[in-house]
Amino acid sequence: MLPIPSMPIPRYRRPFMRPQWRSWKAQSISEEHKALLMDISTEKKASDSRAAKEVHLTPDTRCRASYLGVMAYEHALKLQESLLLARAEGTVPDVLLLLQHPPVFTVGRFRGEEDIVVPTEILTREGIAVFHTNRGGGVTYHGPGQLVCYPVLRLKEHSLGVREYIWKLEAVIIQLLFALGIRGYRVVDYPGVWVDGGKICSVGIRVSRGITSHGFALNVNTDLRHFEYINPCGLSGNVMTSVSKVLGYPMEAEALIGPLLDSFSAIFGLEIEQGDSGCLAMLDGLSG
Repeated sequence: MLPIPSMPIPRYRRPFMRPQWRSWKAQSISEEHKALLMDISTEKKASDSRAAKEVHLTPDTRCRASYLGVMAYEHALKLQESLLLARAEGTVPDVLLLLQHPPVFTVGRFRGEEDIVVPTEILTREGIAVFHTNRGGGVTYHGPGQLVCYPVLRLKEHSLGVREYIWKLEAVIIQLLFALGIRGYRVVDYPGVWVDGGKICSVGIRVSRGITSHGFALNVNTDLRHFEYINPCGLSGNVMTSVSKVLGYPMEAEALIGPLLDSFSAIFGLEIEQGDSGCLAMLDGLSG
């Protein structure tokens, strides 16, 4: 009888055979090493991801500041709207518009013309315009001798909410006044900055698409009589004061541009570059 050749045992029918200790130990070490490598790889990916997010979230600290002299309120509003769109698209950095206005009462969203307490004839005689606007707050006055600042900032890059942003705007003014030897402070429920019971700076903002517009108005050498024609932001008109009144001698609004920019740079952590050519060119395009 011919011998029956031995057939290889199919893999699925082979009995379980534990490998020799050395090979099993080597396999175990290999698996541990593999797991360690996986942990390292996972940690590295997480670290790279965090780094990428940190790079992505690093705010652009550039800011362009422009002093535009005396500008009609409606022109400044159109310029802000154009800059807001450009900032939302990322074609311009943060911008600070510094300027003064001809005499004008602006009416915010939260109150109406009922806070203008004199007849229209008086406004006409005094050359004071009335303009309804989209900022928060009530009625306020803008005029020569008042330094107005309209920041166009992307709040997300500064990790700020609306309340924190307003708080920082007030801090800018408080620090500026401190440099002049004036103690400014806040009053709960009344945005702005106060000095010795009088309001020296008004704040009213708008946020659209995460970008700010409008801002604050610091009374430097302002004709405070005009505040008596209104209830500014629901207050009595005689509550307003100015830098010149507090110091006891006249000071020009332009003299505070440099100190204001220094204070804004320190509070917001921005590298401010001065220059008005870009904003003026944009304004020419709007008027054309």
